[in-house]
Amino acid sequence: MSHRSYFDVTGADRSALGEQVGRQRARVIERLREVKRVVAVVSGKGGVGKSYVTAALARAIARREASTGVLDADLQSPTVARLLGASGPLRVADDAVHPALGADGVRVVSTDLLLDDGRPLAWRSTAGEAHVWRGAAEAGVLREFLADVAWGALDVLLVDMPPDAGRLADLATLVRDKLSAIAVTIPSDESARSVQRALAAARDAGVTILGVVENMSGYACKGCDTIGPLFSGNAGARLAAAFDVPLLARLPFVPAGAIAPTLPDSLIDAVHAPRSTPDALRE
Repeated sequence: MSHRSYFDVTGADRSALGEQVGRQRARVIERLREVKRVVAVVSGKGGVGKSYVTAALARAIARREASTGVLDADLQSPTVARLLGASGPLRVADDAVHPALGADGVRVVSTDLLLDDGRPLAWRSTAGEAHVWRGAAEAGVLREFLADVAWGALDVLLVDMPPDAGRLADLATLVRDKLSAIAVTIPSDESARSVQRALAAARDAGVTILGVVENMSGYACKGCDTIGPLFSGNAGARLAAAFDVPLLARLPFVPAGAIAPTLPDSLIDAVHAPRSTPDALRE
């Protein structure tokens, strides 16, 4: 069984799909003209707190009086808008979608702001054939979020990526000259294996890797100042060494009601001013 690609189709193309995509990519370039850098937050798996790191990092950068945006590219399980306190509906004006404002003035776009509460994302397609078109549809939404949103002038646009490591390649084709990435893991060996694949995908796509964040690196005791063990392993250090990049931060798990840890300057600097990224945590 085989499927023909777009380039295998002969005859007239009434959809003009190639021209549509070309125009959309041109709009991406125009929309992001005033965006200084785009940083993808990747993991290759769920459950490591990638969206939490994205939201915390966005707020930390914004508190430096830097204009910051977050694009939630996890279309099926969007969470970063809620973490930033952003609410919909998104406003459409002047032939563009305008981001919602979250905590500390962070500009946010997410499918969570477009869907009815509790409703899953669904695609319009031929009955029984949704799986054939899903990948193309998701790539198209990513293009639209970049091409049709009035992001304005931003110092940093963070992109909260889905667990699917392949989606980074789609992003790289759109914003390669501005794009870099950080990876989020937890300490366990199982996480290391998945995040290693995501880092390899970033490297294969030609994306600069700024470093690794080890999340849930211990347990922050509520009511005391100690960090207790949570997961075994040292995935953050191992991944950083394997890919010759800095270990930017080890962030403890923080229970509800406890004061969240302040993000280290090593992490904030890596994203806000990547040329000055320190490597003191690499070892």
